[in-house]
Amino acid sequence: MLQRKGWKILLLVVFCAIFMVACSDDKKESNSSEGKGEKTPTTGKKEELVVAVNENFISMDPHNTGDTNSGSAQSAMLEGLLGFDAEGQIINVLAEDYSVSEDALVYTFKLHQGIKFHDGEDFNAEAVKVNFERIMKDKSLRLNSRGFSLIKKIETPSEYEIIITLKETYSPMLTRFGVAKIISPKLVKENPADIPKKPVGTGAYKFVEWVQGDHLSMERFDDYWGKGERVKKITFKPVPENGSRVAMLKTGEAGVIYPVPSQNIKEVEGNKDIQVNKIPSTIARYVSINTYKKPFNDVRVRQAFNYAVDKDAFIKVVNFGLGLPLDSIIPSKTIYYKQQEAYKQNIQKAKELLKEAGYADGFEAEIWGNTNSDTMKGMQFIQQQLKQIGVKVEIKSMEEGTLSDEIYGAQTPDDSKLQMWYVSWASYASDITNATKPLFHSSSFPPNGANTAYYNNKEVDKWMDEANSISDKAKQEELYAKVQETIYKDAPWIFLGVDEIVYGVRSDLEGVVVDPPGGLNVKDANFK
Repeated sequence: MLQRKGWKILLLVVFCAIFMVACSDDKKESNSSEGKGEKTPTTGKKEELVVAVNENFISMDPHNTGDTNSGSAQSAMLEGLLGFDAEGQIINVLAEDYSVSEDALVYTFKLHQGIKFHDGEDFNAEAVKVNFERIMKDKSLRLNSRGFSLIKKIETPSEYEIIITLKETYSPMLTRFGVAKIISPKLVKENPADIPKKPVGTGAYKFVEWVQGDHLSMERFDDYWGKGERVKKITFKPVPENGSRVAMLKTGEAGVIYPVPSQNIKEVEGNKDIQVNKIPSTIARYVSINTYKKPFNDVRVRQAFNYAVDKDAFIKVVNFGLGLPLDSIIPSKTIYYKQQEAYKQNIQKAKELLKEAGYADGFEAEIWGNTNSDTMKGMQFIQQQLKQIGVKVEIKSMEEGTLSDEIYGAQTPDDSKLQMWYVSWASYASDITNATKPLFHSSSFPPNGANTAYYNNKEVDKWMDEANSISDKAKQEELYAKVQETIYKDAPWIFLGVDEIVYGVRSDLEGVVVDPPGGLNVKDANFK
């Protein structure tokens, strides 16, 4: 009896020891997960959204941003006094209300109260003033030449009211106030060198980390002043290779991919776990031609290029039928758009123009572009088309940051090595100035602007300057009609097409929006 009882006690002790070890291991595993920030949510709801985009980001400085992907990432973390809805129309954001004087020189903003930056700083009129003065004083910032250099004075009559007076009328200024995101005044004053790398704003998400070429991550700002349920973490990943991006969407590794490659649309449309969204855009696709350099300084050469390239074939072959030919210097959804007589493919006429210009046997040229799959396909199409008129084109693809440095690093037209650039430009539907002046005004040569064609027409400059300085819409429309007609004939671009935007979203995700200029907004994204 005693022996049998002893065995029972021994077995009980062994069982308890095993149970305690198991509990201890479970506890260690739980603690380990907590230490890594990987604690499994009890609800089972996804906490991280991965967004796969087609190109690397260039800068997180909202006052010096030229690429769509950088702007898309910023929009989740940073906000402006004004913003834009899904249709591209201006809406209030950090400004509760605003008014504009009859002469369009004085802008008065009433600000929301009680808003904090991610670093704890207060959002108020002084914070706005610090931001705008930064743009006004630094000519290297893109927004400086886009309205902010025209600011005469900034007044802050109260903590939540700011008055901006311009030196002269500038019709698209409201759009500029929407583009100019507000960053922490502490960052501006104490660590300005960190602005392009570690932004601090008032948005729904706060910056965590940016590993160039790999990922940019942000986490939900739980003290955000705006309402709504949102995913806890967002990670943007640049994935230039189209097939890889699509695979990530199909497996669920990515909740959003932007854009969906044209050749893969039918493939993903049949997947019940994916929603494919298409919207008309204000994105013009073109090849910028350096009009400053021979032989491109001859208008006949540039016109020959336009007659050599089949725009309908471009839409069909490169864009898989998505979009329309670019039949002006701006997309049709842009205000004051005026249709031009498009360059229809005419190989014989193109050859005659080259012959008249002294290049009957053609010549060699370079075309630059980023490493994106669609860009490569577009450049190869241009290469094949120009070959028909004896122009041998060498393709040079570069990573986005390197390409930007090569193009915008040139301080004068003489410094530029650029010949042709396969690129696109996204403008605001409400703002023809942004669709013209940065691209065609002589004051917008790199590094001051995006006039990479180095197009220089004093009459066109005069028309644009006059249109920007008046508020008479009928007169503006008349002037911009002249601008469009003249530039289209001068052909500083190979005019290709206007994109239709296609983006893919997992079916269990909501709150993802793309606007007509192509900006991806995920600040309200959440899993169902």
